[in-house]
Amino acid sequence: MQQIGETLPRIRVSRRDMMKRVARFKNLKGSDGGLPDSRYPGCERILYNVIGFQPPKNEGKGGVTSPVGAQASRLAAVKISEGFNLGYCRALPGRGPMFHNHDSNETFIAMTGTWRASWYDNRGQIQHVDLKPLDLISFPAGVARRFMNVTPGSKRQHAILMFVIGGDAPRAEFTAASVAELVEAGYWKPARAPRKAAKAVKRKAAARKPARPAKRRAK
Repeated sequence: MQQIGETLPRIRVSRRDMMKRVARFKNLKGSDGGLPDSRYPGCERILYNVIGFQPPKNEGKGGVTSPVGAQASRLAAVKISEGFNLGYCRALPGRGPMFHNHDSNETFIAMTGTWRASWYDNRGQIQHVDLKPLDLISFPAGVARRFMNVTPGSKRQHAILMFVIGGDAPRAEFTAASVAELVEAGYWKPARAPRKAAKAVKRKAAARKPARPAKRRAK
């Protein structure tokens, strides 16, 4: 019988080195900050960087951030850069990030509870789908999306969502509308906000100003 040779390269890994690729949930270091909306009411959440998520290039310039924030991007449990990243979000019902975008694929998998994934469709309308445990949704790069814990029942019970994002150092950016809302509420300094968001804030401010009364002509 003819044997078929292997064509893919193989390596051998010591137990010591492989144990560096093991992450115990109880030992993960979560972060509740590092993103523009981290402290914004209704957006509070804890992010766990399990695999990868190295700080991206141009981090902090304009609105570019790591998907897990500046803090969690430096707390990876498994510090590798092999084309994908994995993390968990832990949040109470009614909590989740604002609309944002990524430069690579992002896949959500509900681990516990019910999670609502929302996005802007081809007509600019917001669509959503609710995910039960082990359900998933996969967003392509460039789609503005958000997620929220919508588990019914106790408002004090956390739920967990897993997210997998492509790339070695993926980038995230909040939408101009999200940033404008954060700026208006005092959670983002205008000097750091992207230009589009700054313009949106100015338009809102101008819209709120009362119209000047017309000058009367002298008779």
